[in-house]
Amino acid sequence: MAEGIILAAGYASRAQANKLLFLHKDQALIDYAIQGMKPFVNHIYVVTGHYDIDIENHLKDLTYVTCVKNPLYHEGMFSSVQSGVEMTTEDFFIHPGDCPFVSETTYQALLKGTKQIRVPTYKQRKGHPLFVAKELKEALLSEPRDSTLKAFRDRYDVEMIENNDPNMLFDIDTPADLDRLKKQTGV
Repeated sequence: MAEGIILAAGYASRAQANKLLFLHKDQALIDYAIQGMKPFVNHIYVVTGHYDIDIENHLKDLTYVTCVKNPLYHEGMFSSVQSGVEMTTEDFFIHPGDCPFVSETTYQALLKGTKQIRVPTYKQRKGHPLFVAKELKEALLSEPRDSTLKAFRDRYDVEMIENNDPNMLFDIDTPADLDRLKKQTGV
């Protein structure tokens, strides 16, 4: 089994609020991201930052979730990636919390892959989450903080795994994005 990292440290400046706590069918968006990942991992690390207290309070009763505060979240997303990766001991998924409706088939396909880095694709467009083998943990942690996950990923032989899941491409930045997702996918 793998472990999961959900990135939830950003400012959500376009949403002008904590978008991960936006409600959809009486559930916060971050709950959907966690529930989608849970069957495929032993544990989930949610990396917090700007809205750390709100997210930690929201998730406090979930025994399979550990919130990890990234004190350097203002330096960018890669610092949050590294904060989460530090906690892992197994292969891991890296997933942005604002892409909450990834299907089970995407996780299943990634787990069946064979390369150390696996990326799901939909109609040849790269989506989320990213799968990374534990053997690459130290290399990822050795990256400079101003690097990017894309720069790290692109130095390796990446397995692209095509899947029929358009939701892997859809991130939610504003309430209007959530409305658009409901119309497009019926989620």
